[in-house]
Amino acid sequence: MLDYTHDTTLVIASLAVALMAGFTGLSLTRGASALPLGQRKLAVVMAAISLGGGIWSMHFVAMLGLQLPIPFYYDALTTLMSALLAVLMTGVALLVVHFGTRTQARIVLAGVVVGIGIPAMHYIGMSGMQLCRPVYSVAGVGAALVISVALSVVAFVITYSRRERLNIIMGTLGFGLAVFAVHFIAMAGTGFVAQGGVSGAGPIISNSALAFGVTVAVFLISGAFLLTGVTFLPAPVPASTAPAPDTAPPRPPAMDPLPRDAVKVPYEKDGRTQFIDAQDIAAIRAEGHYTLLYAQDQKLFCPWPITMAETRLPVDDFIRTHRSYLVNRRHVTGFERKKDTGVCYFDTMTALDKVPVSRARLGQVRDFLGL
Repeated sequence: MLDYTHDTTLVIASLAVALMAGFTGLSLTRGASALPLGQRKLAVVMAAISLGGGIWSMHFVAMLGLQLPIPFYYDALTTLMSALLAVLMTGVALLVVHFGTRTQARIVLAGVVVGIGIPAMHYIGMSGMQLCRPVYSVAGVGAALVISVALSVVAFVITYSRRERLNIIMGTLGFGLAVFAVHFIAMAGTGFVAQGGVSGAGPIISNSALAFGVTVAVFLISGAFLLTGVTFLPAPVPASTAPAPDTAPPRPPAMDPLPRDAVKVPYEKDGRTQFIDAQDIAAIRAEGHYTLLYAQDQKLFCPWPITMAETRLPVDDFIRTHRSYLVNRRHVTGFERKKDTGVCYFDTMTALDKVPVSRARLGQVRDFLGL
């Protein structure tokens, strides 16, 4: 067996790549399930390329840091297959959670798919090595697979239990650690022996050519990471207009003087704009620059920002309970106070069971509900 070491700088760089790719891919799909079909497909494709490309890039950044006493190269066809497999497996996982009713079982299934895909990509990429041959231990392969599945499932459960910023950040850590840990656990159970001649199915990639390709991939991932990071962070509120911590901001005047029954709210479905009566909406949740409408068992994508919805909906029925929520008191079936905050319940709704009430708006909401 050949002795080998790793370059510490490239080991650290590989972890950074895994984290950036995880954040980019998981952020790109935030709110994707509520998008029209075409936009949702595009978001999933972009996220799959980011996550799968990140898995592949992390592996080969780390492999560039592998130091053996003999020269070694890679078979181009096998290397390409490993990259495509990583993108395919993450794409399948994202399809599972973003197309169809999202359940705990589907989230776990998605994590299992990615957990299998990470070591599969690793071992396929390793099989492309030329002039030396990797030798694996059964324990190493088993440990890599089990840890990969466990960490990937945890990452998906955290990320998709609630699609909020903290969940995405924690899911990113889980995904990044899964990719990073699997690589080096697998490497700990791998030895190398010298092998004469070239046996690859395609042309040979030198380490310098591979380094160029990996650099381009990492550059693209880093650029996507910066772009998603800018939109991920909440926009700052100017100090002069920020409300006092314990004071609810005044409700803006209604812009739509139409009678209650005449107010229609637009939503996107099946590639066209449709309308729903305002009184059929139980609650509205902010989703970036758009909103989600909850009506009975439906969750609908609305092009209005929450500030516009607040000004156009009937002031007698709708109230802002939280910076991210508007509720229709006609659908509220219960209220619970929790110290300085509260919760509005919707027992007759299947798409939404409760909405938080922030401390700043607690008094206003209680008065609005007649409490």
